[in-house]
Amino acid sequence: MALDRLLAMTVFVRVVEQGSFAKAAERLNMSTSAVSRHVAELEAHLTTRLLNRTTRRISLTESGQAYFERALHLLADLEETEAVVSSSTVTPRGTIRLTCSTSFGVPHLAPAIGAFQVLFPDVRFDISASNRFVDLVEDGLDLAIRIGDLGNPNLIARKIGSMRLVACASPNYLKRNGTPKHPDDLARHNCFTYEYSPVKNQWPFQDRKGSDIKVRIDGNVHANIGEMLAAIAAAGTGIALEPDFIVKPMLESGALVEILKNFRPAPYNIYAVYPSRRHLSAKVRTFVDFLAARFSAAGGLG
Repeated sequence: MALDRLLAMTVFVRVVEQGSFAKAAERLNMSTSAVSRHVAELEAHLTTRLLNRTTRRISLTESGQAYFERALHLLADLEETEAVVSSSTVTPRGTIRLTCSTSFGVPHLAPAIGAFQVLFPDVRFDISASNRFVDLVEDGLDLAIRIGDLGNPNLIARKIGSMRLVACASPNYLKRNGTPKHPDDLARHNCFTYEYSPVKNQWPFQDRKGSDIKVRIDGNVHANIGEMLAAIAAAGTGIALEPDFIVKPMLESGALVEILKNFRPAPYNIYAVYPSRRHLSAKVRTFVDFLAARFSAAGGLG
């Protein structure tokens, strides 16, 4: 008899969720022996053990963990697809696996997710916060929030907002070292460097006519977190070039002062990015629409 992979997958997921074969059997209205057989047949089909079994508990193997995450995602998509066919109104449900930078995610994306879940409580979020690029397809992610460079031309992107970089320093630093009047003056200043800058030790500016000006910079602080560089700049030891959504509170309090206002860098777009090969599910589409409307209504992120 051929293996019913969908049924076996469903049984396996329920066993993991319930933590036991007996509880899964009760939920599925099956016998415990039938549940056990389905999981065993799935393991035989995959030629790998998915669960470690003892008399007291079950646990996932490494292969089991990977299979469970993908199976959970597939079953949620299947449920959503059936809802699309059977109803003109689809309530978003399932898990959205997304990645974003910590600098943007904490102050802006976290409140947006909370507000979204008030409207759509059946949507779960699995969030990977990282300032480095993550491969959406390889890591099985639904969505990424990215600023500027998308990292892969095969991805689909929708603009949800924009931001600009702000060159800034503390009043004390400027009092001691003078205020730069032109980007070229930065060569004589202590300029902090950021690990994930597109070009190392180079800052981009534009003059009033829109002409690009790129200057080489160097300094005694290097970090992979923008908030760290902004905080050190506020302490009075150098100049930072950071997103407006990071430095806005410090600018408002006077801890930092914007410099080179006549040479502001061109704005960067903020995108919701998803794999082009994957059907855009209702949960992802609804969330992206929500982000675009929220950030547009806010009048910007800085």
